Amino acid sequence: MAEPLLRVAGVCKRFGGLLALDNASFIAETGRITALIGPNGAGKTTLFAIIAGFSPPSRGRIFYAGADITGEPPYLLARRGIARTFQTAQPFAGLSVQDNIAVGSYLQHPARSDARAAAGEIAREVGLGDYLGRPAASLTVSALKRLELARALAINPRLLLLDEVLAGLNPSEIRDIVPLILAIRARGTTIVLIEHVMQAVMSLAEQVLVLAEGRIIAQGAPQAIAANPRVIEAYLGQGAAQRAAGAHDA
Repeated sequence: MAEPLLRVAGVCKRFGGLLALDNASFIAETGRITALIGPNGAGKTTLFAIIAGFSPPSRGRIFYAGADITGEPPYLLARRGIARTFQTAQPFAGLSVQDNIAVGSYLQHPARSDARAAAGEIAREVGLGDYLGRPAASLTVSALKRLELARALAINPRLLLLDEVLAGLNPSEIRDIVPLILAIRARGTTIVLIEHVMQAVMSLAEQVLVLAEGRIIAQGAPQAIAANPRVIEAYLGQGAAQRAAGAHDA
């Protein structure tokens, strides 16, 4: 069996007396989409921050392409091909869309003209081709989400971590971005995404991990996860799975 691109092994994270992550372990296979779901406060973004080098684990290891990358800073991980987006878009508000994307393109294209040309291609890929000269501060929520995605794609990642890239979008905007994510996967990029839009999770993910109170309580195919009693109770409270089963039987 091929080595997974990403392996998270026994990761724990403490903030004072709070155990935010408790022995979290999973793999993300090369070229697949893995979804990380769970209630608010479960520790999903904390786990992303550790994988992407923004926060060290209290215990545990992160392996990428067979190498131990635990504690490496984000700029070194970017050179390895790991990129992430953020829940709240954080562009350089005064720069144009093209220049925002070009900041990442310089990693692959040292010459300014080449970096800007690459940024233009990425902008067109994500649907921002008509916005190249606009300042980031003028964009709508939907366009900001696309810009956040484009900025991550600018480093030509092998591993792309998407943190609620669909949050705040209306149903039609979500329908437009789902094929874009699938196209990114189709060219060989491995994707791990945090998402609350369950319809999108079901259509995108090949593996789903469920995080609750810092622990991974279930993992498997989307259909199996949707019917898992532990997952239902994590979202809806104790006894919810039994009530749902009773309603179905009735």
